[in-house]
Amino acid sequence: MDLDQAYNNVAAVGNFPQIMQGFRQRSAQTYKRHAWQRDLAYGDAIRERFDWYAQANAGAPTLLFIHGGYWQASDKEDYAFIAEGLIEAGCNVGLLEYTLAPEASMGTIVGQIGKALDYLLAHREFFNIGQQVVLCGHSAGGHLTALHRRHPLVTLAMPISGLMELEPISRCWLNDKLQLSDEDIQRYSPQRLIGDGAPLLLTVGADELPELIRHSREYASACREAGQAVSLVELAGCHHFAVLDDLAKAEGEHLRVLLEFLNR
Repeated sequence: MDLDQAYNNVAAVGNFPQIMQGFRQRSAQTYKRHAWQRDLAYGDAIRERFDWYAQANAGAPTLLFIHGGYWQASDKEDYAFIAEGLIEAGCNVGLLEYTLAPEASMGTIVGQIGKALDYLLAHREFFNIGQQVVLCGHSAGGHLTALHRRHPLVTLAMPISGLMELEPISRCWLNDKLQLSDEDIQRYSPQRLIGDGAPLLLTVGADELPELIRHSREYASACREAGQAVSLVELAGCHHFAVLDDLAKAEGEHLRVLLEFLNR
């Protein structure tokens, strides 16, 4: 399989338009069903925004979610549905947005997520953010999660189907908009930046493209060899987008293993 095919998650599932339509419809219902604060600013750029759902009790655990789309597509509003099980389990939920390529470089995107985390840390009391803060992201969002697991706000990093090495990304169709340089690859590939950080809970669908599975396995292995706390869960029967269906379910594997971590 060439690299263009190896990273084409849309082609791999075959019914992507229907999947995204379902995500958007479910997300619209999630916004209606729960009392969200929408489009809160963490910076001055148009997309430096986040949506926030707060539990009534102070100090509830918090999950901050970064959407995917290969850093060049999608909006936070497409993925609000992932909060359903989390809200039921008693978590605060934040949906973080960022500027897309090619308008933004990889460095700008990475910096924006850092800025969002800085903002939430500075306003921790205002948002009643407790001691447990999970940074979670899907695909490109998993990459951004791994890069920020050292942030002082983050107590658990949960990359879902994360992209941990940018070199192959730079050699396929994805780079048309990303325009990754050699310096970008070195500076922003989590696989090349193994070091201290929050414990890791990595998940990936067992039915995903082999390259996506490889990224999670190799990153988990490298972090484990460095003596870090790492768990890797491969979700049976899940492709690249079905993993988000599992995250949304109160009875899903994602929530089960996440709550185990939070209750330790």
